[in-house]
Amino acid sequence: MRCLAVLVLLLFSLAQPGLADLRSDTLGLARLGWNYQLRSAMFRRDTTIPVHIHGRDLSGAALCIVGDPPDPQTTETLKAFGALLDRTYGKPLPMRFAGAEARACGFGRRVVLRLYSGTPPHDALTRDLAWLDRVHALGLPKGRRYRATTPGMAQTFFGRRGAATHLLVQQGGEAPSDPLSRAYFRSILVEELFQSFTFGMDILKLDRQAPFLSKLEEIPLDLRRLPWGSEAFMAALLRSNPARLCPFDVLMLHAVAASPVGQTTDPAFLDWIDAAFDSLSDQAQATLSDARLAPVLDAACAPFAP
Repeated sequence: MRCLAVLVLLLFSLAQPGLADLRSDTLGLARLGWNYQLRSAMFRRDTTIPVHIHGRDLSGAALCIVGDPPDPQTTETLKAFGALLDRTYGKPLPMRFAGAEARACGFGRRVVLRLYSGTPPHDALTRDLAWLDRVHALGLPKGRRYRATTPGMAQTFFGRRGAATHLLVQQGGEAPSDPLSRAYFRSILVEELFQSFTFGMDILKLDRQAPFLSKLEEIPLDLRRLPWGSEAFMAALLRSNPARLCPFDVLMLHAVAASPVGQTTDPAFLDWIDAAFDSLSDQAQATLSDARLAPVLDAACAPFAP
């Protein structure tokens, strides 16, 4: 679940796009996922800190992994996502495991990914964000304790010394054998990675019968009474959106990578996608044929065809 932790409330239309053709589907979903507005800040953030939102801002950034070492499925997923970024952004995704604490990630352009198995690491999350606050002058409230509110969380903070992106994702540990667990843990990792590297936002899906077109789409569910990690919780979450990325998502990665507009939240971003649609479609088709990307692509999504 993506949180633009300026931290902000996001307002966007909840109407679903028409299904007349591929172009209208793409523009409709892009409008819902990227054309949002920042209206009010939460947690008394310093509103004088400038905010700039462009999905390409993380192109070439390194992924610094902390907490638990990545398990085999997580490693496979990260490698496939890195290959996808290489295809779309034209730059690799350097990765390294830095140990228990985010401060070991050092400085420079990097995304912090904290992995955990079992109990959510609330104290470690709090230390991570306190360190990022010191490094980037984020203006976060002093002494605040942060908690994991979902098994997967992605937050981008904007500070006086640059932006900071932090992901907290639960993994299954040493190779969960049952298909449900494997699909669940892969799904939440893919979602947080995609939203972090594109600035795409959740899209409410009201039509439960129509096929999914994007990983961003979510059928509204109330999971508050289901314990994390239970079969009921995992199954419900997997029903709420695609398990991996859809063809639309690959097209949007190409769009974010190549867009000449200043911010991908601007309406001009949609105009550019419309004008460049044929080229973007061809690029996405070629990328979808790359066998290395299979661990992060969902064959159950609506097909990518005019």
